[in-house]
Amino acid sequence: MNTRLSRRAVLKSTAGFALLAGVSAPAIVRAQADTIRIGHLTPLTGFLGPLGEYAVMGVKLAAEEVNGAGGVMGRKIELVMEDSVNPQTASAKAERLIERDKVAMIIGEISSASGLAIGQVANRMKTVFINTGCNSDALRGASCNPYMFHIEGANSMYVMAVGQYLLRENMVKGKKWYSLTADYAFGHDLLRVAKKFMEANGGQFAADELVPTDATDFSPYLLKIRQSQPDLVVSNLAGNQITNFIKQYSEYGLKFPVAGFGFDTVVAWGAGKGNFSGIWPLVWHHLVDTPSSKKYVDAFQKKYGKLPDNQSWGDYNSLKIVAQSMNEIKSADPQKLAEHLRKGAKFDVMKAREVYFRPYDNQMIMEMYAVRAKDVSKMKDQWDIYDALGAVPGPNEDLETIAPPKDGTCKIG
Repeated sequence: MNTRLSRRAVLKSTAGFALLAGVSAPAIVRAQADTIRIGHLTPLTGFLGPLGEYAVMGVKLAAEEVNGAGGVMGRKIELVMEDSVNPQTASAKAERLIERDKVAMIIGEISSASGLAIGQVANRMKTVFINTGCNSDALRGASCNPYMFHIEGANSMYVMAVGQYLLRENMVKGKKWYSLTADYAFGHDLLRVAKKFMEANGGQFAADELVPTDATDFSPYLLKIRQSQPDLVVSNLAGNQITNFIKQYSEYGLKFPVAGFGFDTVVAWGAGKGNFSGIWPLVWHHLVDTPSSKKYVDAFQKKYGKLPDNQSWGDYNSLKIVAQSMNEIKSADPQKLAEHLRKGAKFDVMKAREVYFRPYDNQMIMEMYAVRAKDVSKMKDQWDIYDALGAVPGPNEDLETIAPPKDGTCKIG
């Protein structure tokens, strides 16, 4: 694996962070014939930066393992890694990765707006892009395309995962929810899906608030929540918005139950011991009890000295999927790769059942999870913040029961 540290990356962040994350500006020279270049784009700055840091750790570990096992068709994987920053930058860097740096495909992203921009470039240039963190259902709907694949769960999958537990605990029918929503593409889409679920199951909103992505002070919203006296406080927030919200919610001493429809473990770790509460959904977590999951947790801890999160899971498994597929088709050609992924290839992504990409919208079909925050008195350490509630769908249920609806808006074919 070959990653390079650029002067710009050093100027924009500390040297220590840059070395950890592997931030780099790709060299002008073309890849050596004995390497296969894979582009990696993810936000390393801004409100999603803490998640991007784990994405980088996951994909670097995967590249080391692939190369250590002989590479792909006897060739080494070379990661070309960039900070996507925002949709405009993400689009420009995706185009540069494909045209100038000759990457075979692109992995990454977290922002749904940036994911859309990268997906449009991938479609235009007929290069595979595996989305590892963008949740918007629209990317699996009207904005889908044959070259954009999703290992990340869609918003509708997250809502269904946590929604099953809210229904069991009588927190929907006849209840009033107060929601806070990230004011960008992801949040708007998640709010739409959450409202659809709530209304279908007899609930209603006391209020819903759009929160700017750069908001750090949640006191105005918390005062309104206190006055509203809702039955449930719902988070449709993202990134370090969630960290700030749950920390300040705890500091205000509010006792209304909390649930999230989007979530990343890292943002709860960042809130500090004892501040996390409620029921939340995850695409994967370190407590998943399968042999491959345990192996990944051990390898990640050994390399980085910390537990892996759900974002690292997505980037790690995406590169493993690409390596497995290229070895199977004996080619790094992006069109052959896209065809292979869409033809029902099965993959082990550390879950109880193998997964596959659905041809309708290129969404990975898989189980999701829900977790409940632990009481502080039962936490072994600052990382031991939740208990696993289980997988959705259950072991005897069709995995497609929680997949995004086939509403005809995706026209892949």
